[in-house]
Formats: sequence, structure tokens, C-alpha cells
Amino acid sequence: MERFTRGCDRRRGTATARTFVQCNILFESLPSVNSHRLGASTLYGILPVASAVASRSVMPSRAEPLTYSISDLAREFALTTRAIRFYEDEGLLAPRRSGRSRVYGERERVRIKLILRGKRLGLSLSEIRELLDLYEATKSERPQLLKFLQVLSERRAMLKQQQEDIAIVLSEIDSLERQCRKRLRLGANGAVT
Repeated sequence: MERFTRGCDRRRGTATARTFVQCNILFESLPSVNSHRLGASTLYGILPVASAVASRSVMPSRAEPLTYSISDLAREFALTTRAIRFYEDEGLLAPRRSGRSRVYGERERVRIKLILRGKRLGLSLSEIRELLDLYEATKSERPQLLKFLQVLSERRAMLKQQQEDIAIVLSEIDSLERQCRKRLRLGANGAVT
């Protein structure tokens, strides 16, 4: 495994001679299934960089927060730019504007992560918005966590009910299949074939 460190300064319009190390890019060569044709395949991944950043003498200033374009976030989260704009229209994201361009900060990046996590759990966008807004209103994690526990409990109960419903339907399907096979064995006139 080879490891290379590369500067990943995500600030737009940065034209500076300084190098900021903000991520490690991992290049790992593994034999591929089609190694006779392609040689080795390469996996790419971005790794945390606490040690890499700490070892650099030049650190990014706290006064210059990271910003992302809509394309940066779309690439990072495998979303379309249209999906990100939809989340903005729904009030889940609030990027700054620079002319006609949207400028997303770390807050929006984290919110996209939370939106996608909520969607994976099967939460509606209104439930996700409610959870996100709870934190904004109180600046405390406690009410948000309490509400999240309640939402998770309701989601678990709904999934368990669906699981029971599926088991009942599968049982009915098994019964109907047995009846159909029995009728096929008996034949159309009732004689065993």
C-alpha cells in the first residue's frame, strides 16, 4: 500500500503559494479480477488528517472557513446538484450567496450528512427538518437527542409491524402455493395425474 499526501484546499478562488494539507489521499493497489487484462486496480480513499495537518508548519487560518461549491458537495455525497437545490428549497440548507453562486459552508455539509442519514433510516424530510431545527433553536444537543430517540422508537415500531405484516403475507402465499400444487396434481377432472 502506498500513501501519498496531497493538499486538498477546498476554498474556491484560492490562489496562494501556501500549501494546506487537509486530507490524505490513500492509493492502494489490489489485484483485480481481470488482472490479466488490466493489471492491478487502484482504490482511492480520503482519510482523516489530524496527524498530517499537525505536522505541517503552515496551518489554515480560523478566519478563513472552508467553503464548498454545490458541485463539490454533489461529488462528495454522490448526489445531483438538483437534489441539493431541492433540500435548499425545502428549507434544510441555507447556503450563502456570492452573486449568482451558492457558497456552502461546513454547516451545510454536516446537514447534508444528517439528511442522508435520516433518509437511510426512512425518516421523512419534515421529520429531518424538525430534528435539525431543534438544534438551531436551542443550540443544545439534548432536545434534539430526545426527539431523535422518540422518532427512532416510532420508526422501530413501524418496521416491526411491517415485518409482522410481511410474515403474514408470506404465510398466505405459502398456503396458496400448496393449494395450487395440490389442484395441479389432482388434474382438471379430479383424477390424480
